[in-house]
This record gives sequence, C-alpha cells and structure tokens, in this order.
Amino acid sequence: MRKKVTVVGAGNVGANCALRIADQELADVVLVDVVEGIPQGKALDILQSGPIQGYDVQITGANNYEPTAHSDIVVITAGFPRKPGMSRDDLLLANYEVVRTATEQAVKYSPNAILILVTNPLDAMCWTAYQVSKFSKNRVIGMAGVLDTARYRTFVAQELGVSMENVSAMVLGGHGDTMVPLVRLTSVSGIPLTELLDQASIDRLVQRTRDGGAEIVRYLKTGSAYYAPSAATVEMVESILKDKKKVLPCSALLEGEYGINGLFVGVPVKLGANGIEKIYELKLTDDEKAQLERSAAAVKELVDVIQQKAGA
Repeated sequence: MRKKVTVVGAGNVGANCALRIADQELADVVLVDVVEGIPQGKALDILQSGPIQGYDVQITGANNYEPTAHSDIVVITAGFPRKPGMSRDDLLLANYEVVRTATEQAVKYSPNAILILVTNPLDAMCWTAYQVSKFSKNRVIGMAGVLDTARYRTFVAQELGVSMENVSAMVLGGHGDTMVPLVRLTSVSGIPLTELLDQASIDRLVQRTRDGGAEIVRYLKTGSAYYAPSAATVEMVESILKDKKKVLPCSALLEGEYGINGLFVGVPVKLGANGIEKIYELKLTDDEKAQLERSAAAVKELVDVIQQKAGA
C-alpha cells in the first residue's frame, strides 16, 4: 500500500512540497487549503504533470480534512507569510490559530501520523502542535535547520567557488535571527572553514545565513521563500518514509539536552520511520553554548506570549 502525505496549505511552499513529493514518487498527496478551488486546481495541475515527468501518484485537493484520513505524515505549511519589515514574531498569534486548528483536524483523521511543521515562527508553532496533538515528542518535528544549513552551505560554496556538495555544515538553534551556524564544525571536503577564510569573511557569511529568509522577502516584496523550504521539507519526508535515518538539524523538543527544557530548538536528530529516533548532543564550546541559550530564550519569549495571550 502506498504511503500518504497530507500537505496543509496550498500556497507556494505547500504546492511545491506536493510537487516534489510527487516527482520523487514518495507518496500519494492530499493538498488541503481553506480557499475553495485552490487546492483542487493545483492538485489537478500537478497530477497532469505525471505523464510527462513519469510519476504515478495520486494528488487530491480538498477544503476539509476527511480525504486526509490515515496519512503517514502531515506537513503543516499554512499560515500568514512575512511581509517586508515584518518580524517572525509579528506572525505569532495569527499563525498560532492557524496551526492550532490544522493540528486538531489533522490529528482527528490521522492519529498515527508524524507532524512536520513549516509555519513561522517555526519553533513556537512546533510547541503549539505538540500541545494540541498530545503526540509523543518524536512525532512532532520542525523544518528549519535543514533550510538554514542549506543556505549556509550555499553561501560558503559561493564564497569559495567550490561545489556545494563538498560543504559540510550544521546550523543549530531557533529559526530566526538567533540561529547558530557552527563555524567550528564547518568544512569543505574535510578542510576546516577557518583554514580557508578569514574571520571577517566567516562572520559575514554567518550573518547572511541568519538574514537568509529576510533577504529573499526583500527581493520578492509580496511573499517569502518557497523553493528551498519545500526542498528541505521533502528531504525530511523522504528520510521518514524510506526510514533512511538521515542525521539532519531539525526543531525538536528538548528535555534537558543542551541544558534546555520544554522548548523546541534546532538540533541534529536522526530521522527514520518513527520520526525523531535520536537527538545528538554535541559538545559545544562556551561561546556556542551561550549562543544556543540565547536562541532558546528567544523561542521561550514566543511560547510565553502564546501562553499569556492565547491561553494555551
């Protein structure tokens, strides 16, 4: 029997997730959106690419969650996008309501699914889905670290004029201005980045990584990134559905790891058929630890706002 993935939100990120999942023949896809006609039209369009691209999966568009029943994975991309000058925090309460509703409906029809959150502010939305779903922590995962790391690797490769495939890197922390690219562990075919670039260049690349989403928002003016976010999400989907056990930086609930408790923060995890199968606790330097704690504190501020204002 084929695997089944529900993608909530038929905007640019969601539609591209559906297309990439179909293109790789990972699963049948149900695309859900509140706007009538949009998920149905996009699903039909993706379906009609099948004979040309050579994939054989079912793509269904829906405005309710009944067709999503028995999904293996539910990807939640729905929410309001960032506009120029808007911080991720501005989105908080509006997207809290969107994610709360989507999680309730998804869980009702697919109680055994794994949830992958993409909606911003990412780490706070993971916390929301975890609270609402009552799922075990291995089944609620946030997509951010894969994207942030891809951006970081891209910038390093561009700077050095080398293949992106040769750049090995890891970005920890919350998805936002406080993320922590681990320079110490960044290498190009095993050569430490610190031997290839001076500190000023490294600092510039780290800052550009932190501003990666905002840079694209500035260019687009009426939307935010979607090609790389959807690629990052589908890498996670593939690792789970194929039980590949890839080690990827994802937002996970920490319960004492890295000295952090009760918050979703980006850390390296093993992704397999059971979702998060292991959290890797790296030995951080004092400076890296301080950065990660700052990042976790920024996530906590958002969660506190949700608890106060939304009564969650």
